[in-house]
This record gives sequence, structure tokens and C-alpha cells, in this order.
Amino acid sequence: MAREVTGRADLRSEADRLGIETAYVDAHGRRRSVAARTIQKIAAALRDGAIPVVLPEITEDAAPGAPSQACQGPPGRHWMLAAQLYAVRSRRNWGYGDFTDLLALIELAADIGAAGVGINPLHALFDEAPQRPSPYSPNSRLFLNPLYIDLDAVADFDGARTAEVAAEAERLRHTALVDHVGVAALKARSLRAAHRAFRRDASAERREDFASFRQSRHPVLARFAAFEVLRHRFPQPWWEWPIEWREPDETALARLRDEAAEDIEHVEYVQWLADRQLMRCRDRARSRGLPIGLYLDVAVGVQPTGFDAWQAPDAVARTLAVGAPPDLLNTLGQNWGLAGFSGVGLRGTGFRAFRDMLRAAMRYAGAIRIDHAFGLKRLYVIPQGMRPDQGAYLRMPFAQMLEVVADESAANQCIVIGEDLGTVPAGFREEVARHGIWSYQVMLFERDGRGAFFSPAHYAERALVTFATHDLPTFAGWRSGHDLALRAALAIPAGESEEERAAAIRALRAALRAQGLTALDFPSIVRFLAASPAKLLAVALEDALGEREQVNVPGTIDTHPNWRRKLPRDIESLRADAGLRELARIAAESGRAAGAPARGRHG
Repeated sequence: MAREVTGRADLRSEADRLGIETAYVDAHGRRRSVAARTIQKIAAALRDGAIPVVLPEITEDAAPGAPSQACQGPPGRHWMLAAQLYAVRSRRNWGYGDFTDLLALIELAADIGAAGVGINPLHALFDEAPQRPSPYSPNSRLFLNPLYIDLDAVADFDGARTAEVAAEAERLRHTALVDHVGVAALKARSLRAAHRAFRRDASAERREDFASFRQSRHPVLARFAAFEVLRHRFPQPWWEWPIEWREPDETALARLRDEAAEDIEHVEYVQWLADRQLMRCRDRARSRGLPIGLYLDVAVGVQPTGFDAWQAPDAVARTLAVGAPPDLLNTLGQNWGLAGFSGVGLRGTGFRAFRDMLRAAMRYAGAIRIDHAFGLKRLYVIPQGMRPDQGAYLRMPFAQMLEVVADESAANQCIVIGEDLGTVPAGFREEVARHGIWSYQVMLFERDGRGAFFSPAHYAERALVTFATHDLPTFAGWRSGHDLALRAALAIPAGESEEERAAAIRALRAALRAQGLTALDFPSIVRFLAASPAKLLAVALEDALGEREQVNVPGTIDTHPNWRRKLPRDIESLRADAGLRELARIAAESGRAAGAPARGRHG
């Protein structure tokens, strides 16, 4: 057990060295001191990790000389479609949008002049995650969620496709909500059958490609497969496993590979299928000339019981939960149940785990969004056993992390967008911009102190702009007040009264009229945002299709079907959707007026 610092001077010194901020300014502008007990617990959590004995001090000093520059992408301004991939309906999927549906989205985007397709995180979840299906709560940010695999596109599955499988897929395809449990069960059985067929009958070419994939992702793929086998062998959290498996050496892992060769190969086989199908999407976007291609989200943290925390215990602070302090909407604060990076651990290991995470997403993408990018500068963390309002900010090695992001962005020719919504740390946006990392501007939040919406000229050039996010109401839901009624029914504080919403709608009408737009509809929103200098505009399919229900309602777990709603229309019918084509025309005309080229490949 790590020693506990008790003296006031020693405690402050230890906090400074580890990057623990002993006070912060809350949402009301009041300075809040952090309790000594909180500081002690956070310090102990950081020291207990497998980090160097001599802990590097966390500073924010910028590196000397000009900062590294992130990739800026293609010239001109562009727009893209955005969707929750699992929510995509099609006439052939198994009730869960998959990589073949993503191919269809890419084809649709190319046909209507979009520059790319933005989707939710594709990170690997626990296979029991259907009970908690948020794509933002991953087992690992280094690997992919197998539920996105299209089994019908897997050659090895041809002989295992039965009438029973077809009937269950048909049932799942027609459920009102995504049946994560049913889809996971059917795909797990089917992937096992496909793997058995691969082991028995695969061609030399497929075996060679599988071997090439395993080699290219070695050794982390081998460790991920070992972790998955061990996790099912020992159902406890990994820090309660037998000692030899908590941080196994190569000898122990080699023995495990001999003992459970088929099970380990199965995990690797599944990741190979997912990788090759997603690579096909990436390559198709390039061949169709999409300037951005795929835009992927990167979650802010990982499950503490998951692979990333086991793989890099020195870099992931598993006993500290990432969250947010109390604010106007969440008066008790928030605990997201995720483990974030330890700045001390990253510094001590050369930022290896951070680079690996970025590369895993950039492998497929022309642009990525870093969720809660403030975490590059500071993270609000809550020690185990403490309330969300008893946490503290943990200072991160900001300058060094920005250099890593910019370096990887340039090396992989991938735009990086930092999700910078909320209370902005001093100097954050200026320093991020110096490295060429884009901002993320959401129209619903772009208002002045009186509630007036800013004009299009207010938006930054190096930014992605959009009306809302997956945690906010859709345009139809917001305009109708459906979200307020829903939150009232769920007994969740709305943060806005009906009178305040009515005033906000009047303010939006005024902002639109100032741009010569008389209709309060979503096409006017697209025209308004497309008139901004921002280099990228995202049009969510939920908004394009007039959906009132939002993807996720923060503050709910079981009382609302978060991450389970399907799109109201199937992908096949969208090709002929006049409303979507009108939105595409509006966005494309605004982009061309600003000097964007008609088409150009990026990456």
C-alpha cells in the first residue's frame, strides 16, 4: 500500500508534483477547495499504479520552438452526414447497423455530395455490454466492436447460415428498438460457427491474410485475445485475478496460448473480420473521392475492468472515475464510471498508450473527434467510494499531449477535432488552435449572455459545426418542446423552463431572419450553419429525417431507451428522400459559394 501524506505542507507539495489541483472555480463562479482526504486518495491512486519510482512532475510548459501542426485536411469547406451506426435500419442487417450499412452510407454520401460520414465510437465493448450499450463506455479503444460485423459478408459463414439464423435475424431486423442482447447472442454463435469453418476450410489466401493481420497488430492483439480468455475464465475484476495473470509476463502468456489456442485465435479472428470490413469502408470512401471519408469518435475513457486498463496499468488510473463537478444542470456532479489516463503514468511511459489509442482510430479515419478534449489539459476525477461532488481536477501534461496529437494527426493525415463544450479551462482553446486542432461548435450552445444566437460569422474557420449532439434534443424535439416534456416525465431537471424555451425559439427565429431565412425548419438551420466560415458542417440523419427522440438522455440508465433507438427510415429508402437531397443541395451550394472544390480526395 502506498504511503499516505498527512502534513499540510507535504500534502500540497505532493499534490503539485502529481498535478492535483487543490481548488477550482465552480459553475457559479465560486472557488471551491478540495478536501485533504480527496487529495490523499487521488495521490494514493496515482502512486499505486505501475509507474516509475521517480515520478515526473506534471507541468504544462510548452515545448520550445514552433508547435507541431495537425493535419488540416482538404482545402475549402465541406459537409458530412452523421449517424449512430448501430441505429441504421436496412432491409438486410440483423437489427443492428453494420459495416455493410456503413458502406451504403458512404455510397449515399458520395451520391449527394457529402464529404464524409461521421459515426459513433466503434470501440470494443464487453460482450455483456448489451445490458449497458453505450458506445462511450469501452472495454478497449484499441479494438473494434464485433457487433458491427456483417456475417452475411463473411465467406466462412456461408455453410453455417441456417433457416433458424435467418428467422432470428429477420425478427431482430423488425424490432422497434435495437435488441442489443438478441443481436449479441446471435452474432456470437454465428461468429463461432464462422471461425470453425475458417479453421477447417479456409483458402490459403485467407489464411495468409489472417496471419498478416495478426503479425501487424502483434503484440497488443495477442494480449487482447489473452485478456478476453482470462476475463471469461475469471469473472472477477482483473486486479482480483490470480497474481500471475494480473500483469502476466510473456512466458505465462505463451502457456495460455497453448492451453486455449482456439479460443485465443477466435478473438483474433473476430478482430480480423471487423478490421477488414471497416478497412473496406475506408477504401471505398477514398475510391469515391470523399474528401473527409470516415469521421470517428474517440471516447473520453475506458471501463476500469477492461483491457486497456489491464494492458497499461501505469497509464490508466483505474481507481479514479472521470466525471464532472456540480453544475447548473447536474447539481450533484457526474460520475461517468470510466477510467482516464494518468498524466504521471503517461509521462513516465513516453505517452505510448495515448499514441496507440490515437493510431487505432486514425487507422480508418480522415477525421476523429476527441470526446471531452478538456481532458488533455485537466480531468475531473473522483476517488473510489466518494461522491461526484467530492472529486478534484487532475492536471495533465497538456503541452506534451498536444504535441503527440499533432504528430499523429500529421503522420496519419487525419484531422483532429477537440470536443470543447462546457467550462473552458483558461488558455485551452488558444493552445489547441496553435497546434491546428479544430474546435467543435454546437449551435444550441452558441449564444450570448442574453440568450441571443450568434450569427454565422461568429463561428471559427477551423471547426466542425452542428445543431446538437447525441446528448441533446434533435431539432424537431427541441422546437416542439418534446425534450422538456420527456425530462419532466422522467423527473429529471430540465435546466430550462417552458418560458425559457419559448424565448430561445424566438431568439432562433430572430437569428434566422437576420440571415434572410423566414422559416423555422431544419433546412434553414443547415443554410444558417453553412453560411459560417467553419470548414466542416455535420448534418445528423435524425435531424434530416425529422426525428423527435434524442439518442441519449443524460441522467437516465434504465428509464429511457438510450443507445437503442433505430432511425425511422431504412438506408435503402434514403436514396430517394427528397428532403435529404434538398439539405445536400443547400449545404453544397453554401460550400461552393465559399470556394470549396466540388470534389477532392483526402488521405
